[in-house]
Amino acid sequence: MMARIELTPEAERTPEEREVCQEAVSGIRGRVPAPMIAWLKNPELARRGQRLGELLRYQTTLEPRLSELAILVTARHWSSHHEWTAHKREGLKAGMDPEVVAAVAARREPALRDEREGTVYEVAQTLLATRRLPDALYQRGVAVLGERGLVELVGIMGYYSMVALTLNAFELGLPENFAPELGAEPGDPAV
Repeated sequence: MMARIELTPEAERTPEEREVCQEAVSGIRGRVPAPMIAWLKNPELARRGQRLGELLRYQTTLEPRLSELAILVTARHWSSHHEWTAHKREGLKAGMDPEVVAAVAARREPALRDEREGTVYEVAQTLLATRRLPDALYQRGVAVLGERGLVELVGIMGYYSMVALTLNAFELGLPENFAPELGAEPGDPAV
């Protein structure tokens, strides 16, 4: 299995594509992120998506371990192997408990260390599963994370859903980032 779309070689990029790639490389990430390979077919989508990703990944009020927990719950929901592999590594670097990571992969409720982790997990799971937040969970989210934190959490989940769908549709990062702990599900790539 190979990616369905490749990063256009630098010499063949349009001026807009070169400009957007340079912005990504000179930004916080220091590289062109995987979903941008597809988004570059519309350079303005690539520019805006990459900038939104930088904001939501690096510049929110949520601690990195909480952002990574939300990203992993989202990656697991979409069975996005490349997203899972990248953010499992980042989550562990940010201090996530390996047992929590394993539980999310296995779709088991994890034993979380504090109220902030528990709230992030419950909001993420509930919103992805039911497409809504019950009033009590919404109120808990605001009380524990603050209104801004809850808005940022939902933004992270939305952005990383777009990332997961992009990675899955174009099979980016496969087979090298196939995550065996996610198991095979209907529609998963046969790697």
